[in-house]
This record gives sequence, C-alpha cells and structure tokens, in this order.
Amino acid sequence: MDGTLGDVRSHLSPSTILLIVLALQLLDVLFEKLKKRGSTSSEEIKLRQEINQLLKEANSLSTPSTFAQAAKLRRVAIAKEKELKKKREENNNDKKWSLYEKVLLASKALLYTGLCWQFWSTPVAAVPPHILQPFGRLLAWRGTDASNGYYMVGIIPWLVLTSRVSKFLLQKLFKFISF
Repeated sequence: MDGTLGDVRSHLSPSTILLIVLALQLLDVLFEKLKKRGSTSSEEIKLRQEINQLLKEANSLSTPSTFAQAAKLRRVAIAKEKELKKKREENNNDKKWSLYEKVLLASKALLYTGLCWQFWSTPVAAVPPHILQPFGRLLAWRGTDASNGYYMVGIIPWLVLTSRVSKFLLQKLFKFISF
C-alpha cells in the first residue's frame, strides 16, 4: 500500500459507507434516547403520578351530579401537564447534551464532506436498472455503464439514500426493542 487515493477508494465500498452512516445515525438516536431518559427527575415523576391520580378520580366521577367536580379535576390535571411540559423543556436545554449533539453534527458534516470530496469524480456503486425503477436516471452519476447497462450511482445520492435507509431501520429496530 502506497497510500494513494485509489487505495483508499478501493477499501471504501458502498456497504462500508452504509455502515459508517448507520453508525452515525445510531449514535444520534442513542444520544436522543439517553437525553430523554436522563431528563426524568423526581419532580417530574411526582407530577406524572399526581396527573394520573387526578385523571383517575375525574374518570370515576361519571354521574351527571358530579360532572362539575370531574371537570375541575381535569382542568387541574391539564394545568399540571403544562407544568410538567415546562419542566421537561427546561431539562432538555441541558448544555452537556447540546455539546454532544453539536460534536456529532460536526462529525457528520465533516464525514459527508470528506466522502463527497473523495468520491466526487467516481461513481460509488453500479446498480442494475430494474432495482432503481423509476428513479434510475435521478440517481445515476453519468448515465449507464456501456459494458453491462448498470446505473452508476454517485456519492451524493448514495449518502442521501443510506442516511434515509439507516434512519428507517433504526426507527423500526427501536420500536421492536422498545428501548
């Protein structure tokens, strides 16, 4: 290995780029989940319990004579939900998480820029035309390869595609796991 650009390009296959983008998206989702999980304080838990108790009491008062009392309990519960929402917004502005998010965003931008710079003049993947129907021409880098008729996919459409696919896969995975 002499460290030339051609050597680097030969080691970065489309699947490797997909795995890199998937790892970045996974970090993004994990930071978001940890941020939400870490923001629950004892005050928020206490407020949530009070809201649930008020709503249970309001639901138990189902006769016409107790309608006013049930409505009053529901209004108190709504007020407490607003207070809970305000506390969560205050906790979400935590500086530590915002720093992590900024670093992750900067690393994504640098990686995507570097990949675009590296693969700008060459296609990333050759894909059969039937797979990309009806968007083959949109994703094609310089049309089709004359030798086999495959579409040559450029780096920018490949990054867009892999980031969307990885977000979709991670959403489905975390719904399945219910993390």
